[in-house]
Amino acid sequence: MMSFIFNVFGISFAMMCIVYKSAANSLPELSPQKYFSTLQAGKASLAYFCQADSPSTSVFLEELNKAVKPLQDYGISVAKVNCVKEETSRYCGKEKDLMKAYLFRGNILLREFPTDTLFDENAIIAHVLFALLFNEVKYITTLEDLQNIENALKGKANIAFSYVRAIGTPEHRAVMETAFVYGTTYQFVLTTEIALLESIGIEDIERAHLYFLHCKLVLDLTQQCRRTLMGQTLTTLNIYRFIKTMEAPLLTEVAEDPQQVSTVHLQLGLPLVFIVSQQATYEADRRSAEWVAWRLLGKAGVLLLLRDSLEVDIPQQANVVFKKEEGMPVEYLVLHDVDLVISHVENNTYIEETQEDEDDDMDEGPDMGQAVSMAFLHSYVDLAVKLKGTSVMLLTRINCADWPDVCTKQNVTEFPVVKMYKKGEDPVSYSGMLGTEDLLKFIQLNRISCPVNITSVQEAEEYLSGELYKDLISYSSVSVLGLFSPTMTTAKEDFTEAGKYLKGYIITGIYSEEDVLILSSKYTATLPALLLARHNEDKVESIPLANTHAQEIVQIITNALLETFPEITVGNLPTYLRLQKPLLILFSDGSINPQYQKAILTLAKGKHLDSVIPCWLNLENTPVGREILKAYFGALPPLPVLVVVNLHSGGQVFAFPSDQAVTEQNLLLWLKKLEAGLENHITILPAQEWKPPLPAYNFLQMMDAAASQYPTRKGPECMKETNIQENDEEQHEDKSAVRKEPIETLRIKHWNRNNVFKAEKSVRHDKEL
Repeated sequence: MMSFIFNVFGISFAMMCIVYKSAANSLPELSPQKYFSTLQAGKASLAYFCQADSPSTSVFLEELNKAVKPLQDYGISVAKVNCVKEETSRYCGKEKDLMKAYLFRGNILLREFPTDTLFDENAIIAHVLFALLFNEVKYITTLEDLQNIENALKGKANIAFSYVRAIGTPEHRAVMETAFVYGTTYQFVLTTEIALLESIGIEDIERAHLYFLHCKLVLDLTQQCRRTLMGQTLTTLNIYRFIKTMEAPLLTEVAEDPQQVSTVHLQLGLPLVFIVSQQATYEADRRSAEWVAWRLLGKAGVLLLLRDSLEVDIPQQANVVFKKEEGMPVEYLVLHDVDLVISHVENNTYIEETQEDEDDDMDEGPDMGQAVSMAFLHSYVDLAVKLKGTSVMLLTRINCADWPDVCTKQNVTEFPVVKMYKKGEDPVSYSGMLGTEDLLKFIQLNRISCPVNITSVQEAEEYLSGELYKDLISYSSVSVLGLFSPTMTTAKEDFTEAGKYLKGYIITGIYSEEDVLILSSKYTATLPALLLARHNEDKVESIPLANTHAQEIVQIITNALLETFPEITVGNLPTYLRLQKPLLILFSDGSINPQYQKAILTLAKGKHLDSVIPCWLNLENTPVGREILKAYFGALPPLPVLVVVNLHSGGQVFAFPSDQAVTEQNLLLWLKKLEAGLENHITILPAQEWKPPLPAYNFLQMMDAAASQYPTRKGPECMKETNIQENDEEQHEDKSAVRKEPIETLRIKHWNRNNVFKAEKSVRHDKEL
């Protein structure tokens, strides 16, 4: 069990996960005397000292057992050392030492590892190799560190620089295994610092990366080392394949039939690109070929084909030859632009992602639970880093395999589960997306009550302007204020109930003082009313609440948060899919053309687009849009392009005519033709139901819950602000443990039968989009 302790407004935050593995245990079991007698000079050995049959260590021992064979392949022995009560050595004498594993070289202790850091097979192997390779792998934290290493190695050696999200991850293991083989050939450099990755221009910080820095070629110390980014996921085999391509010649000259040429690239599953040259243009052709070779490094082999020396004729106009696989016929092409050569290779190459043997069993239920929990742990750790030094909060993780009684008492029925505990309140289960920013938003917005009780007109104005909680505006750009006369008891209760449900997702407030008419008059609101302040637009909208119940109020608020012409992202897509309307999507490679934006907004404000959801997708921010367009058109069409996608009934995709300008008149006429059935679709998305791998891992449902801004739980009692003094030592009874029905049962009932909150769900085509 691992805890992260930070100061956050008197709240405890807990993540509960589970790890299951087979019960087989083939570790060598030795006494301390026997173990130390087996140690050999220069040989590495990992030992876990424990009391025999200790139940709290069973999961760790199962993971350690899985690591035995891989570590033996690297010449590292592994053993379980059984301590007896009479044993008084430093490794058996104290109870706290029995939560550690020890790494020896000969009889010299190199490192000791708390078992929390060795949470699975990957972490065990990664940590052990990292400790043994401390001379071969340099860990850095700043860009200056990387630049110093580059400067020291210019003209001498190349660098393999990798970023992993955390020590002990599968990607970290893959880097360490590669360094074990290539550590004396290349300088391996490792970081886990996001800021360092961002400083060298990488925007995608959600996954691990590996760069090959070509420093050996740099003779001028003022020049920078070229960098080649590995495009595949970081597995041992993928990194090996990548490094082998870095070792191959950048450019090779050949004068033989391309059909007969074979290089290491073909053996590694990569294609070959031949730049056709002739004597008269040799120098220019070679420069072009070298430029293409650098652009395709790690993706394809590039060769200069000397036409004048060929005994085999090739088409006179062809200037590029493409060989996709060994034994396949070559392609003769006419491409007069370097970018066209690059695009042709990238569009016609599929590099199969290689899964490691240890991942073969991930389809099984228990291991899926381990995978999801460990993946989410990275976000949880990032959350702890972001909250460091800000307030009083205890962040902790609990492995339910080790603490089943605790998880049972807390009514935990799926994994991973995140719960927030406040003194004097029922625990709150987080039901949103399992990402760092979503968790952070939930925590920050839980600082305030639900809804906030506003006590004066001046305070209400500060609340609506964003000044009252200006530090929270980045988490909720909209503030909601309910206005009621003091006698409107039922209406206030309904609004308060809605605020409870929305706590942690949006800021709500309530004002019901005698002078409430001052506000209702200023904002032209008939009581009871809801004022919705959009801080990024600096305007306040009033919405009547006469005869509306709590569920209807929640729906009003969530609908009011929708944008008229939103940019679609992976995060907000479920928000708009749940409206069950066709999507009118403008695909753009960058910012929107103002003419197109004006036309669509004018039609939307005129209520001419009520039958569709107008939106746009920026391919720079959401690169998956390119693959979406290829699925729709068969190839990437010229941008921008406007399409209608009917996801929820039929799956048809329609494209706005490319020879017409996107004007209000043309767009309106085209949409009328669609409604009349006078337009032909360009494709139909296959009807397919996408189910979760296990019932407890329905991430589409989690996205729906987050998108609806309606958490599946009953909110705690409201309070004004959270300047609460907390006694970290005090334990509080969890009232959720005595519920009549488990959380999952209540959740299913809520989602299956709620006429207000549950949109009719259809996921046949959602994943296709």
